[in-house]
Amino acid sequence: MTDIAENIRRIRSDIEEAKVRSSREGDTIRIMAVTKTVPPERVNEAVSCGLTLLGENRVQEYLSKKDAYSPGAEVHMIGRLQSNKIKYIIDDVAMIQSVDSLSLAAQIGEKALLHGKVMDVLCEVNVGAEESKSGFDRSAVGDALAVMSQTEGIRVRGLMVIPPPGESERYFDITRGLYEEFKGRYSLDTLSMGMSADYTLAVEYGSTLVRIGSAIFGARNYNI
Repeated sequence: MTDIAENIRRIRSDIEEAKVRSSREGDTIRIMAVTKTVPPERVNEAVSCGLTLLGENRVQEYLSKKDAYSPGAEVHMIGRLQSNKIKYIIDDVAMIQSVDSLSLAAQIGEKALLHGKVMDVLCEVNVGAEESKSGFDRSAVGDALAVMSQTEGIRVRGLMVIPPPGESERYFDITRGLYEEFKGRYSLDTLSMGMSADYTLAVEYGSTLVRIGSAIFGARNYNI
């Protein structure tokens, strides 16, 4: 068994144990392979192990690698997206998780309509009000969802969050509360939270999708 296959086996086992601890045995938790700086051949190995959901951080990197990916993988944009880059990915990705402003939501909708589609999106929440991160303040999530749900060309599916370092449990709990508050009103079905260091805790706090890079592929190669 390769390192990637063994890592994926362990992650799946960890998630199943977290589901038992939180009485979520019947829930489906999607595992996203985050591909930042990962060569396509290693990404394809993860796909061959059944991880067919890929998370892309940077448009330019994705464009340079996408033709080498195994066919059939579902791709989400999870990194900060500049409005002038929307046109390069609008036909390729299944979801944009990093919608951090109403302006970006509107521009995604416009581009999607031009291409005859409706783009699934997540509302990115800056749950810790960190200056270094983008996203909606948690007090603004309700208003943001109200506008996004009425924006043509997009379909808002849920929330995405990256908590402040070392404070995952507190902020996962807050985000779960937001998700539960608005889930029924806007037919939300996706809570994207949890990464390599805290994915089991995220599952215990209601995550439906975990975004995992280094725990699958090993330490990031910053030279790529």
